[in-house]
Amino acid sequence: MSIFRRLRRWLGAHDGMTHLVAGNPAPNFSLKSLDGKEFLLADSLRKGPVVLAFFKVSCPVCKFTFPFLERLFRRYKSDNVTFLGLSQDNPNSSRDFANDFGVSFPIAIDDSDYTVSNAYGLTMVPTVFFIEPGGRVQVSSMGFIKADLESIADSLADRQNITRTPVFLKTESVPAAKPG
Repeated sequence: MSIFRRLRRWLGAHDGMTHLVAGNPAPNFSLKSLDGKEFLLADSLRKGPVVLAFFKVSCPVCKFTFPFLERLFRRYKSDNVTFLGLSQDNPNSSRDFANDFGVSFPIAIDDSDYTVSNAYGLTMVPTVFFIEPGGRVQVSSMGFIKADLESIADSLADRQNITRTPVFLKTESVPAAKPG
C-alpha cells in the first residue's frame, strides 16, 4: 500500500481496500457469543479496552495466532479488559476451533454478509484490534505480527499497573510475522 494511501487511512479516509488503522474509531456492533451472551462493543469499552480478533476456522495463520491470544487473555484478563474472537464461520465450526486451540475467551459469529468484518474493512484474517475505552483503535494488526501482540501485552500491563509477562517464551521459535 502506498504511503499516500496509508496517510489517508490514518487520517480517517475509508477506501474499502484495507482494515482500520491505529487512530481510527472502531465501529460499534452487537453480536451474540457462542454461549448466548450479548456482546455490545460500546458496553465493553465502558469497562476498559477490547482485544478483538477476527478469524476463519480454515485459516492456518489464525490457528497459529489464537494460542498466543489465549496466552494474552490468561495473563491479562480482568473485569476491565474484554477479549472477543469474531468468527466468520458457523457456530459449530467456531466452537470446534475454540476447543482445538484452547481458546477460552468469548467467540461471536459474524453474520453471513460479514457485516462486522466489512465495517472494520477486513481484507484478511487473522486481524486483531486493540481498542481503547474511548473507542479508538490503538493497535491494528493483519496476519500474525509478533511486535503487535507484544504491544498489546505492554498496554494491558501498563493499564493494570503490573509487570509485563513475556508473550513469547525464550524456548519458542516464533517468527516476527506471518501473513494472513
